[in-house]
Amino acid sequence: MQRGATRKDVLTFAGENFGTTPEYPWAKYPDYAVLRNSNGKWYAILMSVPCDKLGVKGSGKKEIVNVKSSPADVDFLLKQKGFLPAYHMNKEGWISILLDGSVEKDLVFALLNESAALTQAGKKRLRTEPTDWLVPANPKYYDVVSAFEKSDTILWKQSSGVIAGDIIYLYVAAPYSAILYRCVAVETDIPYEYADENVRMKKVMKIKKLFRYGETDFTMKTLNGYGVFYVRGPRGVPFGLRYALESKAETP
Repeated sequence: MQRGATRKDVLTFAGENFGTTPEYPWAKYPDYAVLRNSNGKWYAILMSVPCDKLGVKGSGKKEIVNVKSSPADVDFLLKQKGFLPAYHMNKEGWISILLDGSVEKDLVFALLNESAALTQAGKKRLRTEPTDWLVPANPKYYDVVSAFEKSDTILWKQSSGVIAGDIIYLYVAAPYSAILYRCVAVETDIPYEYADENVRMKKVMKIKKLFRYGETDFTMKTLNGYGVFYVRGPRGVPFGLRYALESKAETP
């Protein structure tokens, strides 16, 4: 069983993956450590806070790390063990994670990655890193299940904003009404003229199947729990759902 994350794990991960050296800016709180992006913005702060101030049971202090997250993901994470409203920070865009072993290391590391990306990103910055997309597929118009039975690589209507390397999760409508495939975009912006009464395409992308989920793994009812209530067009994948999808795909 995987060990839960500790303060040492967080500092080691930040140093090895982001080259971050922790800063200790407050003489009154010598163990409070700030982790900054190259742009100077904080992506995490480690603190040791009395239990009564955190609203948790016990005496003494608890080690926590605050990370930035989207409001939708904050709502989801607060329902999970080991997560608390952000201590002394904006509670809509930040969250506190207990570093007492109650949250698995991989999840904490994934949230650190997410926080670093959110605080590094700017509206004018050109996107160069792959991202994840939730894309609808309607079997009435195209039998994607049969297509993937014949080949692991198929052509798909180009989704605006997708670049090669992006991860594509295909939500297949009724009779499945579930996410069935984890794919990667291997080529994009391929010229392709096609039109019928249901769809019109001027360019397509080539996607490769990486994993096939079970038909009951990620149904719409399950997606509701992650804040997804419909998939009418290409959209981003909330962190909680993305973590669950990645974890399921990596499970032997």
